[in-house]
Amino acid sequence: MSNIKKFLVLGSNSFSGASFINYLIKQPDVNLVIGVSRSDEPDAAFLPYKQDKNENNKFIFRKLNLNTHTLEILETIKQYKVTHIVNFAAQGMVAQSWENPEQWIQTNVLSLSYLLKELHKIDHIESFVQASTPEVYGVCDNVQESFNYMPSTPYAASKAAADGLLHSYYKTHGLPVRYTRAANVYGSGQQLYRIIPKTIITILKEEKLFLHGGGASVRSFIHINDVSDATYKISCSGCNGEIYHVSGTELVSIKDLVFTICNLMNASPDKFVVESEQRTGTDSLYLLNADKMKRELNWEPEVSLNQGLNETISWVKTNYEFLRNIPSEYIHKE
Repeated sequence: MSNIKKFLVLGSNSFSGASFINYLIKQPDVNLVIGVSRSDEPDAAFLPYKQDKNENNKFIFRKLNLNTHTLEILETIKQYKVTHIVNFAAQGMVAQSWENPEQWIQTNVLSLSYLLKELHKIDHIESFVQASTPEVYGVCDNVQESFNYMPSTPYAASKAAADGLLHSYYKTHGLPVRYTRAANVYGSGQQLYRIIPKTIITILKEEKLFLHGGGASVRSFIHINDVSDATYKISCSGCNGEIYHVSGTELVSIKDLVFTICNLMNASPDKFVVESEQRTGTDSLYLLNADKMKRELNWEPEVSLNQGLNETISWVKTNYEFLRNIPSEYIHKE
């Protein structure tokens, strides 16, 4: 295994992708980071690596679409002799996957298959980390990596299919695949339609926040910095063919989470929060067992929920004049 680490991050404009790039460029043993996304880079408010100009000499951005630029992505991998690939590129929304499920299958499965058909022939790839999802399990109540798949949405089914496809390339062709499943990631730079930044921006705008199902769903949130650290450990030290859960242990209902944010911002929930009907296919509980990650890769989450919420509140306030004009609802792109 080479001491030279060259990373290619698919889906680099995503929240997780951009945050991971910010983590990578600060690692002394990483020589090069290539970000690949189908869209131009967004405003620096959503790209933490753009906020430290001195660190960016390691970084290259390529505007390439996994759906249409397979050959160009492969050529980039070969040209720079990339050693580590992390795939965040996916159609990622749960509820909206019911509306056009074929688009989720196209991006998350078919387009990945075109890449893998040639990728496994490249001999300088040391690891391919797939950002999978706990959605593949359905309801998650302290699930472990060996649990069966029970997807309850087209999104979850597409990600489960992608995991199976990757496993076949690992078993048959020796592709060094590893999987990460992180539950309810949050932090600075997250898209505003996600519950934590949406709550913060709604309070600042003095608008109404609609809680689906009254906010009864229970989650274990984890800060993006802890996820990036885990992803790096999996990339460099994980075992091929293995799944790793990345999760905290503190459970909180969405309603209690929103009320906590209100408290931290000195806002009254009665003024902002409105209960509404539950979304189709929403699972009621998410709790992943991350003992394997802690035991095998010596990883522990370091950011408490209150610390992470305060940091995210600070990010929204700092960038408020820009963020206030951005829609806080999801806008689908094919």
